[in-house]
Amino acid sequence: MKNRTSVLIVGGLIVLAFLGLVSSFTANPAGFIQKIAIMAIIVLVIFFLVRKFSNSSPQKKEQRAFLKAAKQSKKRLQQRSGDTGQKNSSFGPISTLKKPKTKRKPPAHLTVIDGKKGKKKNRASL
Repeated sequence: MKNRTSVLIVGGLIVLAFLGLVSSFTANPAGFIQKIAIMAIIVLVIFFLVRKFSNSSPQKKEQRAFLKAAKQSKKRLQQRSGDTGQKNSSFGPISTLKKPKTKRKPPAHLTVIDGKKGKKKNRASL
């Protein structure tokens, strides 16, 4: 019963809204179109204001990620330049020609699952 009453109420509201739209359109078509245009402009203005001032926009997230990466790379370069200065003084210019060792990824631990590979499928012959 509860669902039936809510469906009737919502359906009645939709029918009344449709009748109101039709009657206002037939009474004053220019005014109806003007009201629709004004509502659309207001909705667009609100949409752009919310989008501009929201904190979770993708551009801001990308900008923060870029700034964080730039800070990390600066810090890394400063540490390397500080380390290479010490190495140059103790080992000479040959140490600058060596490439830094790249980190290896740990091997993926995969297991092979043995299935029924030797068993032939029972196919219907045509």
